[in-house]
Amino acid sequence: MLSTGERFADYVVDAALGRGGYAAVYRAHDASERVVALKVLDEAHRHPAALARLRREIEFARQLHHPNIVTVYDSGPGWLAMELLDGGTVLAVPTLDGRLTALAQIADALDYTHQHGIVHCDVKPSNILVSQDFSRAVLIDFGVAYAVAERSLPQRVEASLPYSAPEMLRGHFPTAATDEYALACTAVELVTGAPPFRVDSSLKLTYAQLYDQPPRFSESLSWLPRAFDSKIAKAMAKDPEVRYPTCTEFVAALTRVLR
Repeated sequence: MLSTGERFADYVVDAALGRGGYAAVYRAHDASERVVALKVLDEAHRHPAALARLRREIEFARQLHHPNIVTVYDSGPGWLAMELLDGGTVLAVPTLDGRLTALAQIADALDYTHQHGIVHCDVKPSNILVSQDFSRAVLIDFGVAYAVAERSLPQRVEASLPYSAPEMLRGHFPTAATDEYALACTAVELVTGAPPFRVDSSLKLTYAQLYDQPPRFSESLSWLPRAFDSKIAKAMAKDPEVRYPTCTEFVAALTRVLR
C-alpha cells in the first residue's frame, strides 16, 4: 500500500480509497493539482494475466468517449490514473428516482459501447460510480471487456456470478444482450436490495442463472407493480434473442412502471 504524501510516477498520494482483488485505488494529484483516482496493481499481482487485464482496461477505456464512461488520463506498467468520482458506487444513491436516472445513464453508455463493437462483460453495482451529488453515473473497469472483432473467447469466465448471463456461463460469445442481462440483475439489486437469485453457493447460483426464471418480486414486495416482474423477466430471458433490442429500451420500460 502507498502512504499519504508518497510519490508514485507523476502523482502524490492524498489518501487510500479502497482495494479490490488485485489492485488498490488512491486519491492523488499531479503537479497541476488535478485530482485523480490512481489504480495500482499489488506487487503480488503483477503477473502477466493481471497486467494484461489492466492493459485491456486502459485500451478499451481510451477507445470510448462518453460522459458516462470513466475517462483514463494516464497509465504506466501496472497502474493507471483516471477521473475521480467521489460519491461511491451507485448503491449510495439514496432515492429510487436517482437510481433509475443512474440506470438510464449507464444504459446509454452500454449502448454506445456496443455500437463500437465492445461488450463490457462485468456490469454490476460496484462497477458503477457516481458523483458526489449523485447526478452522474459512470461505468468503470473494462478489464474483462470483449471486442466483437476478436472472435476468440477468454479461457475462463471472469465476470461476477450474481450478474452473469447464461450464455457467458456456457462459454458462448458475449453480445450486447449479455450486458443487458447483467444490467437487469443490477437493476433488481438497486430496486429490491439484492440481486435476483439469493442462494448460498456458487454452484446453486450458476444453476439459477442457467435454468431458473427470475422470481416474481412483486409477490414479496407489495409496493412493486406486477409489470416490474415482466420487464425484468424479458431482460433476463435465457435466450438472448428474446431480450430488449437495447439497454436503453429496457431501462425506459422499467422506468415507466416504477415512476
